[in-house]
Amino acid sequence: MDDKTRLYIYAFLSRVFTEELDDKALNDLYENEALLETIGEETLKWFKTNDLEYLKEQLNIDYNSLFGINNHPIESAVMDSKNEILVGLQNPVMQFYFSHGYDLNLENSKLYVPDHAGIEFGFMQSMISQNDKFTQAEFLQKHLLNWIVPFLVAVKPMADTPFYRDLCDFTIEFLMSDYSALIDEVGVIHA
Repeated sequence: MDDKTRLYIYAFLSRVFTEELDDKALNDLYENEALLETIGEETLKWFKTNDLEYLKEQLNIDYNSLFGINNHPIESAVMDSKNEILVGLQNPVMQFYFSHGYDLNLENSKLYVPDHAGIEFGFMQSMISQNDKFTQAEFLQKHLLNWIVPFLVAVKPMADTPFYRDLCDFTIEFLMSDYSALIDEVGVIHA
């Protein structure tokens, strides 16, 4: 897969895990049949058989149930046995960003933790822009693959909409494929 496509997918994942879909995002998704089909056949069928108002309502309810009320797509909350969210340099993800020169300004973000899925996908997008494949592979290995895969496996059965069920599978498959391709290119990452 070329870097432009990878960049687009990470940007998309960052957006859909950051907050519920607003009118523009929903319209863009509704008009992109190829993306809907890539996410999943059930998603495409569901989008094409329902109107935008219904889709928006159902997607917003499902997003908030999955990623706001019942679960939090935050690495430290998932990985910490006490369900604590780590902030600042005590957070290993923040340390990773800092050691790789990634300037993260959470003051201008709707997200207040450095290890939220939306921010981690944004970091991958940034590393693709910088063509830093080793750091991409290292971040996937040390962070994203360790927590987002089991998180999405656990969340998928709770999803009420085909979009979020398919998104869980799509995200896992994409990340595993992306990591495999990166490892083929840069070699095995030693912890």
